[in-house]
Amino acid sequence: MRHVIALDVGGTGMKAALVGPDGDLLYEARRETGRERGPDAVVASILDFAADLRAQGLHRFGEQAAAAGVAVPGIVNTEKGVAVYAANLGWSDVPLRDMLAERLGGTPVALGHDVRTGGLAEGRIGAGHGADRFLFMPLGTGIAGAIGINGVIEPGAHGCAGEIGHVVVRPGGVPCGCGQRGCLERLASASAVSLAWAAASGDPEADAADCAKAVEAGDPRAVAVWQEAVDALADGLVMAVTLLDPRTLIIGGGLAEAGETLFAPLRAAVEERVTFQKLPTIVPAALGDTAGCLGAGLLAWDLLATEVSG
Repeated sequence: MRHVIALDVGGTGMKAALVGPDGDLLYEARRETGRERGPDAVVASILDFAADLRAQGLHRFGEQAAAAGVAVPGIVNTEKGVAVYAANLGWSDVPLRDMLAERLGGTPVALGHDVRTGGLAEGRIGAGHGADRFLFMPLGTGIAGAIGINGVIEPGAHGCAGEIGHVVVRPGGVPCGCGQRGCLERLASASAVSLAWAAASGDPEADAADCAKAVEAGDPRAVAVWQEAVDALADGLVMAVTLLDPRTLIIGGGLAEAGETLFAPLRAAVEERVTFQKLPTIVPAALGDTAGCLGAGLLAWDLLATEVSG
């Protein structure tokens, strides 16, 4: 059976699959990234995992994968196939596409950015299916974004498009690791809410999920923390709506797991803020933690389609 390798590399774990032409996950596997062993060991783990997936394809389907798609975090030069920089993995300027192609015996490889790759999947086969313009925003440790236009993710001139987490929504506010103050991700990410709720509740172990439960229980301290995050997020989203005019806003990541505890006040806050802008549909992501892997499979099939058409 014709298939491709899909590999989603995260800060702590890797998710992989063999994907059929119709997008079915024919085989799935997970491994630790092992970043504590250093960047060279991480690269070796990725290459070994890809080689094992190739062997699985040969064993199960009698042929090797037609292509491979790999999503990695950090700054990625997709045209050159280089993993430029990832703080959480410690690497810089890794020619990952060429290294994988060599390890896979010349199999064509597409390299993508993790959030944009997850956005590709959400846009085509997930919550954004059918929308010609969408913005995918996972609210996790940080906040990033993927801008979807007619089924393709816009990378930007330098591969940095969609970094909405570093839009300043509170000038002069909390310092951010990027060097600015008052960035969106310092106020509305899951980690930001966790920090704020730990301080407000006096429980250093408390996190964003605990805050959401306390909001549902009517705790006024939690309500105040939650509303501050929702207001900051709404301000950031209205900036995005003004610039991009998306038809759909797809919100994912840990904070979105709060469901309507997040989405009901967020929709109301965005609606209050828009004036001339057209209000987009605001929906939760549909694919969960499989989005990156499914997107990597789409990258691989897209690469084959481009080679055929070219």
